[in-house]
Formats: sequence, structure tokens, C-alpha cells
Amino acid sequence: MKIGIFDSGIGGLSVLHLAMKMMPCEEFLYYADESHVPYGEKTEGEILRFVKENLDFLISEGAEAVVIACNTATSVATKEFRGRFPVPIVGMEPAVKKALELYRGEEKRILVAATPVTIAGDKLHDLLKRVDSGHDADLISLPSLVHFAEKGEFSSQAVDEYLKEELRAFDLANYSALVLGCTHFNYFKERFRHVFPGSVHFVDGNEGTVRQLLRVLPRKPETEGEGKVSYYFSGREADEKEKERLSYCLEQLEKVYHIQ
Repeated sequence: MKIGIFDSGIGGLSVLHLAMKMMPCEEFLYYADESHVPYGEKTEGEILRFVKENLDFLISEGAEAVVIACNTATSVATKEFRGRFPVPIVGMEPAVKKALELYRGEEKRILVAATPVTIAGDKLHDLLKRVDSGHDADLISLPSLVHFAEKGEFSSQAVDEYLKEELRAFDLANYSALVLGCTHFNYFKERFRHVFPGSVHFVDGNEGTVRQLLRVLPRKPETEGEGKVSYYFSGREADEKEKERLSYCLEQLEKVYHIQ
């Protein structure tokens, strides 16, 4: 069974990384829309067009289910396209509910970090209305982290200075959890650790997304055989240099995978 996963760039690899651990015998098609990264700074009309192109491509390649491994694309396009394609489509959203259930309390707050489109979108604000009755969550947009990630700059003085500057307005000691509301942000867990005082818990929507994928798959995952991944960049197969880059990014994700 072929399962498609796409993102504007390398962020969705964090979803692929977990999906391969939970479904090690499946065949995955990973699509990085590098020609249009970052989605978080595009218009809604542009994002809708990109998402449709990505879905059409993955389905034409035989995907029997597709994960929109991008919070920004999900916030704009999931409702628009769900039901319009012949395969299940799974989106994702910032794991605010999970963070509040696990870490709210003791006068501590939750900080939700995402892209500008996600932060401004109705989907996130509707979610907050449903699950954050105590108004315990604050929001912050960190668009430059996507640019750092796409350059492979996961740990540098520039990253640390950017985070310190953007987070300066918040009393970080008041937060028990940081919701990583963009899949690119998973690469920076160690850098966030350096900025936040004491212990802060990281929460993302990857596990919930993969579990939803398992629920909607047209048949049960394989239990035998060797898994496989094919990589695509904006409608074409990735070349060897691009595959090496993606493999390197997966290695970086493995290093931060267990940081909670």
C-alpha cells in the first residue's frame, strides 16, 4: 500500500519519521513542495492551488491515502478538499488540546508556536474556543525557523538569537509546554531548551496524525516485508543530492525524537 505524505519542504519528514516507525512495512511517497516553500508566508489562494497540485500528483503515483503533513496547509485547505478526492486525506493541527490536558496547571501556561498563516487562521482560533476555556494558551509566530530549517541550519548562534529576540516579550518561566505547531519546528527542540528556563515539555501533532491515518487507511498495514520511501520535489522525483539531504534531515530528527 502506498501512502503519500507532503509538506512545503522538510518539515513533514517528522511525520514520515514517525509513520515509518509505526508502519515499518509500508511504502511511502514523500513530496516536498520546495518550489513554493514556505507556505506560511503565502496567500490562502496560493496554498489552495499548491495543495491541489500535490494531492493530484500523489494520487496519480498510486497513493491510497495522503497526509497533509503541514499545519499551515491543513488550516487553509483540509476542509476545502476533504471528500473531493478518491482517497482518505488526513490533515494536522497544533496539539493544543493534548498540551492543555497534560501540562496545564500550577499557574503555568501553554505557548503555541506556528507560522503566520496558522496563527491568523480560523482553524486554530476555533480550536482554542473549543478546548481552552481557561484562556491558558498564548500564541507566537516564528516564520524564520522554517527558513533556518530549509537551509539545514538547525543549531547556530543565529537561531538562538532569533528565538531569544522573538520570545523576549514572554515570561518563559510561566510556561509548562511549548506546542510545536509547524512540523519544521521539531528540528529545534534542543535550541528551545537553551532558551526556556528549567523544563519545558514539547508537544506536536505527529502521533495523533499518524494514528488518524491508521484509522482511515483502506486496509490494515502490512506486517511483513521491507518498507520503502520514494521522494519527490514539486512534481518530480528527487535527485541523488536531494535524497542525501532528506536522509540527513531524518538523521537530525532521530536525534531529537525522544526529547519531550
